[in-house]
Amino acid sequence: MLKTASVLAFERKLDPSDGLFSSGPWDDRENGDAWPAVTVREKSVRGTISHRLSGKDQEPAKLNASIQSPNLQAVDVATLPNFHDTLRVRFTLRVLDGAGFPAACNSADYQARLNVIVAKYASKVGFAELARRYAHNLANGRFLWRNRIGAEQVEVRVRHFANDETSGYWIFNGRHLSLRNFDAPAEMEPALQGLTQVIEQGLSGRTVLLEVDAYARVGEGQEVYPSQELILDRGIKKGRKSKTLYSLGSVAALHSQKIGNALRTIDTWYPDGDGSDLGPIPIEPYGSVTTQGKAYRQPKMKADFYTLLSEWVLNGHPPTRDNQHFVMAMLIRGGVFGEKD
Repeated sequence: MLKTASVLAFERKLDPSDGLFSSGPWDDRENGDAWPAVTVREKSVRGTISHRLSGKDQEPAKLNASIQSPNLQAVDVATLPNFHDTLRVRFTLRVLDGAGFPAACNSADYQARLNVIVAKYASKVGFAELARRYAHNLANGRFLWRNRIGAEQVEVRVRHFANDETSGYWIFNGRHLSLRNFDAPAEMEPALQGLTQVIEQGLSGRTVLLEVDAYARVGEGQEVYPSQELILDRGIKKGRKSKTLYSLGSVAALHSQKIGNALRTIDTWYPDGDGSDLGPIPIEPYGSVTTQGKAYRQPKMKADFYTLLSEWVLNGHPPTRDNQHFVMAMLIRGGVFGEKD
């Protein structure tokens, strides 16, 4: 009887670089390559007691005494210069071939069955739907995260390189593409379809390299938001910064993982996803949305990745077309999915 391999690993097929920040005037976007970098600097702030109090801390005398002790903090911050109104985020994206085929598998029988399923999906269903959703998340600037919120204008430029030459170039108005669905205005369909076809080619068997430049007009001197570092070594709290931003050298940047998370926010196939106000969620085995503390693909609902994959590979029961897309998107995301001995 066929069993899930104990060693089963997939390499990610959407491989973004870190996103570097620079700034300039909106009307000078054609010279974006020459824009100066946005740097990360430290500043000190004086806060007040504002956290929720309980028990004896709520007594007037104790509260008044606490307020007299200021909450001093040192934090990292990144801002545009006072004479620049536009943030530019630049990164590259490789779309690697071999989607769905494992990088490591210690069961020849399991791998053979999996390869047949992936090949059948590629030939009968195809990667067009997944590629379109990835292209949409590039075009709408979802990867800008908080920098997109409140931006007056958003423009995304995507360049496709082949043999060291530009073979495709698309410009998108990110504000005209929704973050809640994957519909596009008719005038943007030709460009979006062109980018979709290139990403589909990459997933189907030919590695693709894309260069992405996003421009967000946020206002002169406004604060911008690189990734925040997770400091695991707590150490001595006194004198330690309470917020550390990510930078390469001194250049503010977004983590490649944060960009990748935005690109794979395409799952509207989770239970009740079509009618949900939440919109698409990231491709995760259990449909996890950490900001809500909720998993939308519960094993009890038989909607999680592991249940769907086992039913498909081990029992020969293909899931619905939508869940086939989800399983393949998980394999494109990559990870270690073996079953413990």
